[in-house]
This record gives sequence, C-alpha cells and structure tokens, in this order.
Amino acid sequence: MSRDVEELSDVATRARITAVDMVGSVGLGYLGQVFSSAEILTALMGHYLEPGDRFVLSPSHYVTAMYAVAVELGQLERQLVSDYGRDGSPMETIGSELTPVVDFTCGSLAQGLSVGIGYALAGRLAGNRARTVVFGSDGEVEEGQTWEAAMFAAHHGLSDLTLTLDCNDSQVDGRVSSVTTIEPLADKWTAFGWTALEIDGHDLGQLFDALEAETDRPKVIVARTTPTAGLSAIEDLDDAHFMKVDEPLQSAMVDELAGRL
Repeated sequence: MSRDVEELSDVATRARITAVDMVGSVGLGYLGQVFSSAEILTALMGHYLEPGDRFVLSPSHYVTAMYAVAVELGQLERQLVSDYGRDGSPMETIGSELTPVVDFTCGSLAQGLSVGIGYALAGRLAGNRARTVVFGSDGEVEEGQTWEAAMFAAHHGLSDLTLTLDCNDSQVDGRVSSVTTIEPLADKWTAFGWTALEIDGHDLGQLFDALEAETDRPKVIVARTTPTAGLSAIEDLDDAHFMKVDEPLQSAMVDELAGRL
C-alpha cells in the first residue's frame, strides 16, 4: 500500500479529529498518544505495511490512535466510532486480544518487541520473509525486556524487523526524561547492533524515507514527537499522558485541527 505525503497528512489530521470525538464521548482517555503518533501510524498503515506483513502495537493504550487512523484509511467501519469505550464494543479504550487490525497488542508494556521478534524469526524458519513492524514508545525503553530483545534480534540478524518508537517524552509518571535517562537513544540502539534512524516523527516524508531505508540488520526509527501536536488549546498541559476532555475543550481542539485541513 502506498499513498502520497499530502494525502496522508490529511489522514493524520482527520484521525486526530476522530480521536478527539471518540475520547470526548467518554470524557477522558489517552489522547496525547494520538497527537504524538498520528503520522507514525498513518505512515505505517497507509503507506508501508502490505498484506501478509505483521503489525505489533506494543503499548496497548495507543489503540485509540490506531482505531482513528484505521477509520480514516477505511480499514475499520466508521460506525464503530460511536461505540468506542462501550461495553461489548470491539473498540476498547485499551487494547486486548480482541483488538482488530493489529496482529498483536500487549497489556504489560515492553513485551511487543519480543513478540515481533518471535514473528520475524518464525517467518524466517518457515521461509516466509514477510516484514514485521513493531510500534513502541520511549517509555517502554525504560524496561529491561526491551534491551534483552534488542540483543536477541541483532544476534539473529533479523533484517525483516522494524521498530518504530514514538518518542514523545511522556509516560504515566511524568516526562520520560525526568524518570529515567534513556538518551542518547539512537546511539544505544546502534551499540546493540541495530540500524538506528532518528527523525521528526511528525514529518511524513522523513517517516517514508526511514521506513524504506534498506539494512541488513534490524532497524529502529527513533521518531521525535510531541503529545500536544502544537495545539494551543492544550499547550500549557503539564502532562498530556491521560486527558479529561469536556465539551468546550473538545470543540476547541476539533476547530483548531479542522483549520489545518
């Protein structure tokens, strides 16, 4: 699947609007993750991933972003949006084994890379060279399992494996940089035997180039983002990890985003 930058830029903006309406309908949710990851997920789901590729969404609280992008790409029915967060709806506020579109999503953080490695290695052993993409976050890099998995993937030369990291400097306890020092991040992945590319995660052109860059090693894309997406309505938030959204804030964010289309 491949679409151009201009078309997918609008998809990412519309996905943010859809997500604001989804979270606004229940009054609270993981909206900062949508704002930071919209371009990353749009590039993956609307440009890079092909039928047969495997897609792991490691941080399950990013499913709102994934749903919104999938709806705007026509991969999920729009009518499902109205059931977001309701009992029995497939569009849960935190992903589970029932989550549509992705092949796997994790409850406990930092397990997604290990699962992706399992897919990639199993594919190699079966003679299936489909690509595996893991979407992860900088908060997960604080956990040891990430680095055990990184060593394993490099040792086995899993060149069909790509990890995209949404580096928005936000996690449940505050800024990642205030909780655990993970920098210099790209250098660490390089030291672990990966090809590491550091980019602006809101720039679709850079995302396309990084995703398509060829390498004989596993690849990580360190995508620098912001959890407020430059919206003036929330620019003063100390913590955008989990937001309460009332009707005035919902309207202000939607109006500002609509003005970008």
